[in-house]
Amino acid sequence: MIRRLLGFVIFSLTGAMVSFGPAIATPAKEAPWLPDAAAYRLTLFLGNLDPLPWDDVEAAWSEPYRNSEFSADALTWLGEKSDIEDGPLLDAMARRDRQSLFAAATRLIALRIEEELGRALDVDDPASAQQAVRTARELYRAFADGVAAADPEASRRIGRAWLELNSSTGSAGVLGAGTTPPDRETMVTARAVISDYLVENYLVDDFAPRQQLSPLPETALLSGRDIEVPPSLPPGSDIFDQDPLPLLVLNFEAQGIDETDLPLVAYGDMLFDSAQIFGSPARDLGIACSTCHNRSDVNQRLFIPGTSHQPGAIDVDGAFFNPIFNDLRDDPLDIPSLRGLRFTGPYGRDGRFASLRDFTRNVIVNEFGGAEPTPFMLDALLAYMLEFDFLPNSMLAADGWLTDAAPEAARRGEEIFNRPLAGLGDRSCASCHVPDGNFLDRQSHDIGSASPAYEGARASAFDTPTLLGTAYTAPYFHDGSLPTLAAVVDWFDETKSLDLTDAERSDLTAYLEAVGSADEPYEIFDAENTSFRLAFSELTTFASTLDTLLPRRDAEHILLLTDTVAADLSADAGTMSNLAGRPEIYALAERLAQVGAAVRAGDWETAEAHWAAFRDAAAAIEERAF
Repeated sequence: MIRRLLGFVIFSLTGAMVSFGPAIATPAKEAPWLPDAAAYRLTLFLGNLDPLPWDDVEAAWSEPYRNSEFSADALTWLGEKSDIEDGPLLDAMARRDRQSLFAAATRLIALRIEEELGRALDVDDPASAQQAVRTARELYRAFADGVAAADPEASRRIGRAWLELNSSTGSAGVLGAGTTPPDRETMVTARAVISDYLVENYLVDDFAPRQQLSPLPETALLSGRDIEVPPSLPPGSDIFDQDPLPLLVLNFEAQGIDETDLPLVAYGDMLFDSAQIFGSPARDLGIACSTCHNRSDVNQRLFIPGTSHQPGAIDVDGAFFNPIFNDLRDDPLDIPSLRGLRFTGPYGRDGRFASLRDFTRNVIVNEFGGAEPTPFMLDALLAYMLEFDFLPNSMLAADGWLTDAAPEAARRGEEIFNRPLAGLGDRSCASCHVPDGNFLDRQSHDIGSASPAYEGARASAFDTPTLLGTAYTAPYFHDGSLPTLAAVVDWFDETKSLDLTDAERSDLTAYLEAVGSADEPYEIFDAENTSFRLAFSELTTFASTLDTLLPRRDAEHILLLTDTVAADLSADAGTMSNLAGRPEIYALAERLAQVGAAVRAGDWETAEAHWAAFRDAAAAIEERAF
């Protein structure tokens, strides 16, 4: 599915019961964070991981956050913009004292807000005052969702105070005309509203101990009330689809079969795109199978600080997604492609799952903390994923040998690839990456690409990956440690003493690039074939399974579908280039939600009527609303 999801960090708190509301999908990206506010939010997020990645916490303050619009790191920014001492923060990091870190970082941000508000009152220049107020308000973002969740009335009161500050700083006018002086009395009153709240909640001398770090106000923490906190990801996160979008090749489509005629496959397609099958926080953030595996391939841009060591990698058995499954190891893995999945078992990087069904259940229940999937859900997911095919490659014949379309260097490399080499024990590269077996041998091998967990351990064996499509899945190895296919060749030559010449290395690289290539690796969009058209087609295909589910009165699986597709259809309307057509798509999403509402009420006749209306409306707008 073509989705653009905006997340926010998930926080909970000690002493208060916390629940999470539904995730919100949106095509808009989050506004940039000021460096010091970003470092604070990263500190809260990282501080809730176990084990706590102290090096990452230090980097959050000493390095610009990923994709920051500011070149300065938080500490440098503070040195340039603020007179507030960073000593308590640095001391807490040096002592690796989590509670002290929270207290020092929280007080620092609150003091920064106070500092900027003081500057706004101290200057006579309206432009400087307005800039100080804007900076203070941007810093307040670090606390805003906590205040809104815990104390909506205070949040509204503070919101009005910010508006009053903005409107009372005065104006320099235009060329001296229309000048208005600052309204000092209003500014002082508005500032007091904000400052009093900060003093009571974020500038306290001794914060209560926290099992979970959060931006919630101190008074809320001590209250023990039930508080719903909006989910989020920290600054620097990226769970958007990669661009360009990988081409999805499905076996049945290549044979001319329409997915709407395969209801089990279509339902599995929906589940693959549904965050609802996972537990919190993945579900609340809109993270689905397709988030990591865009269009059956890899998402090379996916990055979550503390769980990713580089884009395209994720630690799925750490503390963030499912604390019960936390293995207490910082071991993010490079996201593998799922192309040709029916050929690539056993499953898992180390091949620990012989069954794709067992592997899929493990992902849902253990890695992402979801509820036990029904047999129908597993049947559907497998039916869909087993249709994933490799990318067509005219340089490669069905038996795995290169065709005449391959360059000469690649054909020379093919000979090297199939040549027994002493450094490989008189075996060849093709011994494991068998050309007529989709370039894999369905076994695990310890090639020395990872250090053993302890002396004598044999835990560093990994499943042989296919070489098909690898031109588009860099970086390489289980941890993404090698950036290019040329680096892979160099690694084997050096670690296995293959004694290849420079020319042979180049030819072998050319061969790997040819094998891993494709005729059309990415979706091609234009004025007619838009990203929304693709998303709309997929979503209406998902909905088509209601033709099967409604007669069966299968409420559980109907509601999973309507909840997923109605929300995604509404969100994807935001990607439409035809703005006038958006209301129709929103209405269509509402119609599908009405199907779900009727099913919840047990009113099957009304549900079927809404479904019929949805079908008619979707057919009517498909060719004109984009």
